[in-house]
Amino acid sequence: MIDTDLPPVAPAATPEAARRTRRVPYWLLLPGILWLLVFFVAPLVYQASTSVQTGSLEEGFEVTWHFATYADALSEYYPQFLRSVGYAATATALCLLLGYPLAYLIAFRAGRWRNLLMVLVIAPFFTSFLIRTLAWKTILSDGGPVVSTLDALHVLSLTDALGVTEGHRVLATPLAVVCGLTYNFLPFMILPLYTSLERIDGRLHEAAHDLYARPVTTFRKVTLPLSMPGVVAGTLLTFIPATGDYINAELLGSTDQKMIGNVIQSQFLRVLDYPTAAALSFLLMAAILAMVTVYLRKSGTEDVV
Repeated sequence: MIDTDLPPVAPAATPEAARRTRRVPYWLLLPGILWLLVFFVAPLVYQASTSVQTGSLEEGFEVTWHFATYADALSEYYPQFLRSVGYAATATALCLLLGYPLAYLIAFRAGRWRNLLMVLVIAPFFTSFLIRTLAWKTILSDGGPVVSTLDALHVLSLTDALGVTEGHRVLATPLAVVCGLTYNFLPFMILPLYTSLERIDGRLHEAAHDLYARPVTTFRKVTLPLSMPGVVAGTLLTFIPATGDYINAELLGSTDQKMIGNVIQSQFLRVLDYPTAAALSFLLMAAILAMVTVYLRKSGTEDVV
């Protein structure tokens, strides 16, 4: 007997309907593409044209394809480039050393305090970047409790010998700039680390314990490799903005601690040498892109064991 209660068979999709379905993802991408074209590509093209111009503010600038601006800018300001990379790399390493234990604590040991600790991590974002940096200027001020304590413990004598402080003071020294960078960008390290650690299945730790692995071995063989995506993301999110930062060097450093961001800001807003400023911006982007590419090739998550 024929069963007449079977559901009706859906008609086959027509070629036109299939084509419309294939176009849906591209239509969804259109707003993002337009945003990037207007607010990223267009300014980038404008800056590129500015970097090869010659002239002055009084006479006007015109495109003359003067690529020597790049060589002149690099030869004159390479110390600031190297200083920026050094400060950013040091701050990134300190953020990793400080942020990993905190992210580990929140992910595995915080319990019911986890949400509160996460709020405390992101709480600095509710305050202006400028105000947070000015606060560090007060904290590290001469004669303040922090500097007095470090001096009493003879820590400043050691840092003076290492060249990161000078004259038993912290402000207007490399140490002050690195401290400001570390504090301001520490949440950018903690958040991806916590996300990566929180996704680790706790049964893997139990399995390692059942196999008589010591805690150090479990961390080295299980936790650290599985958290490497967070380490890679955190270091990139910290290093890239720290390299181009100029607020910390401006407020916590002196003329001897100026970073490349300070030079670009000065060339744009004070000297009004727009071609040099644009060329420095492109050199900075190229340097960061090259370093990030090498870093991802050397420590990409696909190669982590």
